[in-house]
Amino acid sequence: MESATRWRVRTAGLSPYVLDSVLALASAAVAVWAVYNDDVAWPAWVYLLAVATAVPLPWRRSAPLAVLASSAAAEIALSALAHSANAQVPLAGVIGLYTVAERCSDRVRWSVLVVAVVANVIGTHSPNGMVFSVLTSAGSFVFGSLVRAQRQLAQVQAERAREAGERAASESARAVAEERGRIAREMHDILAHAVSLMVIQAEAGPLVVRGDPDRAIRAFDTIADTGRDAMVQLRRVLGVLKDPEAGQQLAPQPRLSELADVAERVRRAGLAVEFELADGLGAVPADVEAAAYRIVQEALTNTVKHSGADRAAIRVRRSRDVLEVVVSDNGRGVPLGADRTVAGWSGGRGLVGIRERAAACGGRAEAGPGPQGEGFLVSARLPLGRAGVLERAGG
Repeated sequence: MESATRWRVRTAGLSPYVLDSVLALASAAVAVWAVYNDDVAWPAWVYLLAVATAVPLPWRRSAPLAVLASSAAAEIALSALAHSANAQVPLAGVIGLYTVAERCSDRVRWSVLVVAVVANVIGTHSPNGMVFSVLTSAGSFVFGSLVRAQRQLAQVQAERAREAGERAASESARAVAEERGRIAREMHDILAHAVSLMVIQAEAGPLVVRGDPDRAIRAFDTIADTGRDAMVQLRRVLGVLKDPEAGQQLAPQPRLSELADVAERVRRAGLAVEFELADGLGAVPADVEAAAYRIVQEALTNTVKHSGADRAAIRVRRSRDVLEVVVSDNGRGVPLGADRTVAGWSGGRGLVGIRERAAACGGRAEAGPGPQGEGFLVSARLPLGRAGVLERAGG
């Protein structure tokens, strides 16, 4: 097997016509040698007939059936006119039958085999010669069929490898797109929340710096705290971009317990925030915890920027194997569209990001007017997945 592989490597760069011409010369040499070593001194035309059996071989790949028919005709003529001058193994016929078995359709292949076996039975002068000829033809056919099957298998494997490569490239592109979308959401949430609070505090600072210096100091402290927190989170995001091997170790994974800090910063911006984080949440998957954090953060950002509210409420609790997140305010709310959906729900990055984060966890998010049509309410239901199922089963 190794020697055959080495031979294929060495001959891979040669033209098929060169290789087949070498086979033709070898076949002609065998046929001429058989005529020369016969007990009868044959005339020149017998030598020419022996050479004629091998002449078509250089075209065996492009026209296997025609080449076999031409070689067989010359061999039949040689056998009929100078039977004893035939080579014991007619090499040209063996190569031609091998090529037909390797390259032709099944119907042609099996038809040629039947004709070859019948010709061997009829054309030989002894039982031993008949058996030898039949075995030679069958062996050529079997060897050609094996090479044909091996080539077809190689083609199937190459096609599978190509399809696997295309799938891998597609999955890689999809993973890149998903990662870019995730990073875009992280950057939006971090910057939108931080910048909104900082702008509000910066606008309020000059108004109170003379009449209420303490409040001005608190406003500037809030700006500083918010800026520092945004910088920390941005470094973690940029760390992932700079170091692809960092993976989730550097990816922002905020915790529900950090929502208290978010609520406190919003309070400093002048919005009264009620925060309720239910006890006994149990094991919460990291992706669900991060999604809940970002949903609350984005909802509060929208409240600060657009609602005109002076009060907001955050409630995070567990209902069986679902984490419920609700953020409401007493602001002016938003009008409903003609289809009874929130105007901008499918347009602005903030609410779209809330929906995408919930969907990424297998959950859903809704946004709309609060009770009695007052204010605005964002709610999300995030499945806790395997952790919730296991804990419920254990309890």
